[in-house]
Amino acid sequence: MSATSHDPAAIARRLAPQLLAWWDEHGRKHLPWQQNPTRYRVWVSEIMLQQTQVATAERYYARFMQRFPDVATLAAAREDDVLHHWSGLGYYSRARNLHKAAQLAVHEFAGELPATLDEWMALPGIGRSTAGAILALARDERHPILDGNVKRVLARVFAVEGWSGSTQNLKTLWQHSEACTPHSRVANYTQAIMDLGATLCSRSRPACALCPLQQDCRAFAENKVSTIPAPKPKQATRPQRSAVLLMALRGSEVLLEKRPPSGIWGGLWSFPEVEDLAAADVWLQARFPGGMAKRRVWDTVSHSFSHFDFEMTPVEVAVRAGEGRVMEADRWLWYNTCKPDSVGLPAPVAKLLEALAHSASGATQPTQDKK
Repeated sequence: MSATSHDPAAIARRLAPQLLAWWDEHGRKHLPWQQNPTRYRVWVSEIMLQQTQVATAERYYARFMQRFPDVATLAAAREDDVLHHWSGLGYYSRARNLHKAAQLAVHEFAGELPATLDEWMALPGIGRSTAGAILALARDERHPILDGNVKRVLARVFAVEGWSGSTQNLKTLWQHSEACTPHSRVANYTQAIMDLGATLCSRSRPACALCPLQQDCRAFAENKVSTIPAPKPKQATRPQRSAVLLMALRGSEVLLEKRPPSGIWGGLWSFPEVEDLAAADVWLQARFPGGMAKRRVWDTVSHSFSHFDFEMTPVEVAVRAGEGRVMEADRWLWYNTCKPDSVGLPAPVAKLLEALAHSASGATQPTQDKK
């Protein structure tokens, strides 16, 4: 069989040696979680890297690890503190699951992290690929993985057409991942295939000329690199949501409400939310019957989530000191913009709070926040 045969079994045998030779020379070896790669350090990094670019995760990782250096510290922390150190990373269910999993590990594994794939997968927020990556990277154990980057690399090498997330394609890609994973240098291989997908084999404008797998890549040979893998099928129209955010000010304090544990910004602190300006008046009169000193409607702020766009109209209201019905301490918080609390805040809310803190000096308020 020739060296350029596109027989899947032959490609699988060649893939790891080619990839490791490339990684030895060009791979990333100085990321913070690669230093002293314990199960805990790798676990935190893998959760941060879910739907987050490496450069962004790096900015948060050191601060998070300094505050929560081990699983016992993380398990003992308040959820608000964990979310505070996650604020800005998005997808906050990851942080809540990380916290819950740490508590389960402390209680069920005597403070140790799991040692087997099945035990890891039993923890919240951890699927087969994440569990495999933790054990491969931290313990050099042979476990195939299939994160977004690996899906793209394998889909192109083996010409798996269509969306990689379909049931049939996932089954096929797991089979390829199993066949390609070597029996030695597993940690290096796992990092290498993730690196290749993150750098050369990128979603758009891949650097095929530099790719160590080019000769074996069926998508390259068939001129299908731009169409493999296919994007996830889109909905006909992107859903829109809108709401009014009530920024009730009492001196330098602003009223925040803790959001429910599930849904958008679950467990974080945000401004009270109502449907429209009329509902805002009803809400305010019910809670601040003594009246309000002023009211100002800000420009609408747009924020894009993965599945819908959210348009928020902030309404700034000054209430008199001492006004306000008694509110539950675990659900409501008078947040002092001069002495901020260590609580979890969604990025758009943090920006609005910053604008509120500087509004007296005439700072320009944010009008659009699309990302």
